[in-house]
Amino acid sequence: MEALQAHGDAVQAVFIAAGRKPDERLERLLQRHRLRPVMRDRQELDALTGGANHQGVVVVTGEFAYRDLTDLLADAPADRPLVVLDQVQDPHNLGAVIRSAYVLGAAGVVIPERRACAVTATVVRTSAGASEHLPVTQVTNLVRALGALREAGYWLFGAAGGDGAAPEALDLTGRAALVLGSEGSGLRRTVRQACDHIVSIPMDGPLSLNVSVAAGILLAEAARQRRAA
Repeated sequence: MEALQAHGDAVQAVFIAAGRKPDERLERLLQRHRLRPVMRDRQELDALTGGANHQGVVVVTGEFAYRDLTDLLADAPADRPLVVLDQVQDPHNLGAVIRSAYVLGAAGVVIPERRACAVTATVVRTSAGASEHLPVTQVTNLVRALGALREAGYWLFGAAGGDGAAPEALDLTGRAALVLGSEGSGLRRTVRQACDHIVSIPMDGPLSLNVSVAAGILLAEAARQRRAA
């Protein structure tokens, strides 16, 4: 439904499990875009989605439409943060980060092309459709992209464990880019060196936080500061 809401004209086909009646919102969206759903056995939908949870509805679209970094920077509100991910490879983590970024008011998400998860069907599902509304940019060189953010007036806050400043001790309002590393090794050395500040979430236990949880904490703090400003 979020795909239909955001860019229904790009939807190529809609399959609905036989015996499942579309809810009213789905019916209105289909009518708005003059789409006639095709009824299929649930087993056929299972095959289409590789066995993933489809809730009886499958929408076929083209490739994901990434935003150009230049356009993203031109359109991003000055008081909204960007989220930059360094080689996050788990689609569930990427989807969860996009969902948190959308809900907590980020302007967009930046990901690298290589050694990182792209926006896939799993990412879209995990994001609960947020990927259809929040701009996502894919760049060839993340360090160069961070340089472009700095030139556009962004302060770069790299998330890492250790002796970095606590989130509430930093000014995350205005043009802030929250840079988070991969699930295993965190920020690469070159990416960390490109950041203006290192931010560390205080933790009592010996384990590290999941990248999507860390992103949610930093985004929530940025939202709190924005409301208090």
